[in-house]
Amino acid sequence: MAEDLEYEPVSVKEVLAEMKDTAELLIDLSYSAVLLGSDEVAEEVLELEDRMDVLQLRARMSLLMAARSPEDAEGLAPVLGMVGAAEKISDAAGDIAKIVLEDIGLPDAMRAALPEAVETLVRARIVADSPFTDRTLVDINLETETGVRALAIRRRGDWLFNPGPETVLRADDVVLFRGPEEGIDAVYEDATGAAYEPPNPPAEGIEDLERAVDAIVHMKNMSELAVDLAYGAVLFDSDEVAAEVLELEAEVDALQSRFEAWTLQAAGRIDDPVSLRGLVHLATATEVISDAALEISEGVLRGLGTHPVVQEAVLESDEVIVRLTVAPDSDLDGATLGGETVKTRTGMRVIAVRRTHAAADDAPDGGLRPDAGDWIVSPGPDTRLHTDDVLIAKGTRSGAGRLAALVGDDVDIEG
Repeated sequence: MAEDLEYEPVSVKEVLAEMKDTAELLIDLSYSAVLLGSDEVAEEVLELEDRMDVLQLRARMSLLMAARSPEDAEGLAPVLGMVGAAEKISDAAGDIAKIVLEDIGLPDAMRAALPEAVETLVRARIVADSPFTDRTLVDINLETETGVRALAIRRRGDWLFNPGPETVLRADDVVLFRGPEEGIDAVYEDATGAAYEPPNPPAEGIEDLERAVDAIVHMKNMSELAVDLAYGAVLFDSDEVAAEVLELEAEVDALQSRFEAWTLQAAGRIDDPVSLRGLVHLATATEVISDAALEISEGVLRGLGTHPVVQEAVLESDEVIVRLTVAPDSDLDGATLGGETVKTRTGMRVIAVRRTHAAADDAPDGGLRPDAGDWIVSPGPDTRLHTDDVLIAKGTRSGAGRLAALVGDDVDIEG
């Protein structure tokens, strides 16, 4: 039965920060539930979806109470957009989870492709004799030693979305770990006492179906990137970054159109076309996530700017977004992201780079090189950085500090 709610004063900033963290966790969990074929992970998604329903109602009530003039309404409209977008992401994640819980099914090709698109995420229940039991995260030193991060902890029905260094793990805690598979293997076994067994499904051999699956994987990657960039756009009040979100949303729409054509063609070549229903559900939900990203950044796109409470909420959320500038004497001046193993050394994911000058070494396959002022969205390991390039990156606050030191930017991460 749904929880009865009444208005009570709450911090809109704190609610928005929790909604952002919950929305991003829901994206991770929902796709991981599909990859693992796990009812348990899918059920966690529905639990979080219920929590999001409560959060968005509390946020809306508080925002309605705060609007006392046309000027207030104009300033708070983008905040309401952010609330609605987080709710959309939550609903889409719930739809993805139901693919598993309702046994709608997916082709084997989908499960074969998703590991390449999803950083390994596992749900682990801490056993009493685990080496993690009754120890703090800083004592365990997971992130530094294994690259694995504790995303969230569920303890006696309550969620902790921002486990810090001093957070103590207890027996029977349900912990969501994310990281490289080689690190996950060891962490999962230490936490549960059982070996981690990754899925290893067979590949599908129908060409049109493989194209449809590839389209969904690209849609997923672009939708997640759009969400990250959207929060970056509101944090830095950047219409340029918001414009990139708009471009990504249009690309996802185009991919969905191609996906529909390939799926219809594939349906005529398999014995059970109904088995493709889950694929259609997944594509639809993924497209909704990209639409939600556009809603997050719409206030910036329309010149309404970013309300200070939104900027503070993004700053105080679990995974921080930072904008850093490459210094002339830093290790990254003239180096590639892969060559300096930036993600491994810092734990941060660089989601965009803004060029301050044209760089011939970034021209793909002899194509046009980026001009000064252009954004490189989702840069790869071969992307070379130069002095004064601006990086937008996402990760933990401690990882942001390591990245700031690497690029030579003395920005105040804690601020």
